[in-house]
Amino acid sequence: MKHHLIAVCFALAALIMLSGCGGAVKYPNYYTLNVPTPPDPPTQEGVHTCLAVREFRSPSYLRQGAIVFKTSPEQIGFYNYHRWAVDPREFVTNAVTERLRASGNFAQVKLYDGRSDIDYVLSGRLEKLEEVDYGGAVKVEVAISAQMTSLATGATVWTNEVSEIGTVGQRNVPAVVAEMNAAIARAIEKLLTPAPTAGGPRKD
Repeated sequence: MKHHLIAVCFALAALIMLSGCGGAVKYPNYYTLNVPTPPDPPTQEGVHTCLAVREFRSPSYLRQGAIVFKTSPEQIGFYNYHRWAVDPREFVTNAVTERLRASGNFAQVKLYDGRSDIDYVLSGRLEKLEEVDYGGAVKVEVAISAQMTSLATGATVWTNEVSEIGTVGQRNVPAVVAEMNAAIARAIEKLLTPAPTAGGPRKD
């Protein structure tokens, strides 16, 4: 009897191992954001001010790596196997920095490193980057806000906030990401049009 029980246990263990090996392992898909590269900055004389861009902030749920969808205004979901390859905050920060550099309104535009050899600091927030699955067709929504302050005085010299909504043509994640790319490109363009300048007008 004892040998029979041992044999049964080995048989069960072997079946469990075989079933585990036979099951398909599902790996996550990774996506990246992409916007058109801005043109080279124009040559301007008499521009001496320097600007630094802080890393954009965002709600905590946008920092978890998974692509976000909303089934109602109050309910947030996450795709288990569809994730961002790059933190969206980092992407938006770099894209805004490149656009400001291309504007030619500053002698230098760089990422903020805590040093004081600059004149202005631009801070921003990625408010929304999500698929919207309620209210009819599948949509995406992007919202960004930013402000520029003088390092010398602490005064806010420019501020803006924008949002963009796009309709997804096909009901799959690649199509959602493609529309997010288009919407975030439009949002960044709107945010920085006209581009902030040193001591420029404040926009509320």
